[in-house]
Amino acid sequence: MGDRPVISNSIRRLSVTTALSLLLLGCGPETRRAPGAAADRQQTDPAISGNGQVLAVIEDRRGRPTVQLRDLRSDQPLPLRHLNGQQPHSSPSLSWNGRYLAVITQRGNRRLAVIEDRLTGRAHPVRPPGNHDPVRIQIAPDGQRLAMQVAQRGRWRVEVLDLSGMLEPDRPGGLRVTTPEETP
Repeated sequence: MGDRPVISNSIRRLSVTTALSLLLLGCGPETRRAPGAAADRQQTDPAISGNGQVLAVIEDRRGRPTVQLRDLRSDQPLPLRHLNGQQPHSSPSLSWNGRYLAVITQRGNRRLAVIEDRLTGRAHPVRPPGNHDPVRIQIAPDGQRLAMQVAQRGRWRVEVLDLSGMLEPDRPGGLRVTTPEETP
């Protein structure tokens, strides 16, 4: 009987701790579904632009994984010029403003990284060093580098590729770029 109050106090502390935890969880920030986050479609591999205005997802279209872009402000789909017909797609990645969409696509029996410049409408194929197959990719927010996971002899490694000679920077809106001569 001497142990009974200790057990009772332990249970009370556990109950108070549980109640406080539930209370804190209930007081957290409220979440809601953003436009473009459709609940009725099978979507995978989400990527969002750095400014939070463009969403890329992989959707099943007629049995083929296809990248889809959506403007989250208007909840409207965004057109892509060069990626239709080169499915399956995987590993989408967006630059800061969503100007550049990097994605892995299939050409014949080879996997290839492609970057579509949505401003100019140009497609830029990116071949990894050693002609290895890309597994996953991630474009830098400014579009100047691409991290690419490749498969080589049953092992995976990551290559970082410099895109500065191929792509203009995609800088956050309102960011002024100064040259060394202009710096005070």
